Amino acid sequence: MSHRKRGAPPASPAPPRVAVFPSLDVLVAERPMIAARLVACGIPARDCEDLLQIVLVAAWKAIQSGRYRPDPQTDPRRAIQAWLHGITWRQAGHYLGRACVRREVPVGEPRALIDEGSIDPGGRLLARAALRALAELPARHRDPLVAAAGPGSIAAHARAHGLKPATAASRLRTARRELARRIAQRLW
Repeated sequence: MSHRKRGAPPASPAPPRVAVFPSLDVLVAERPMIAARLVACGIPARDCEDLLQIVLVAAWKAIQSGRYRPDPQTDPRRAIQAWLHGITWRQAGHYLGRACVRREVPVGEPRALIDEGSIDPGGRLLARAALRALAELPARHRDPLVAAAGPGSIAAHARAHGLKPATAASRLRTARRELARRIAQRLW
């Protein structure tokens, strides 16, 4: 609510915003941001690429129909990102609300799940990506990760390789960061 002094003339309404028609390349350049928003909205990794295309098509149709009207005082990139964030959020909500998404489990042989219990296909995809990324790491990163996952402690790994425990822990942190970076690259 704005407060004005008594007797002061009322503020004039803001002029209507003009439709802007950015190129398709501007939208496509925002793919990483849209993908990150989809993940933040809870979209499974197996469906992110499909939904990313749905978001881009919806945004392009809206631009073509003149519905993209950013504030002219806002930085153009920030304006398009904020606008795409809204479209992404709405499309993710529509997608997650569908009955087929809530109930279906995509498998080749449905009877194979009888003894398996509940599975998370997105988790399996992420695990496969992580294992591939781990296999591609250089030995200096892979060895501390494998040692940390094994039954021994990181201190035992340090003693076996003639390292101080703090050095081994530092190398493990570095290896975890590198693995996380490679997994993120593999998914997007």
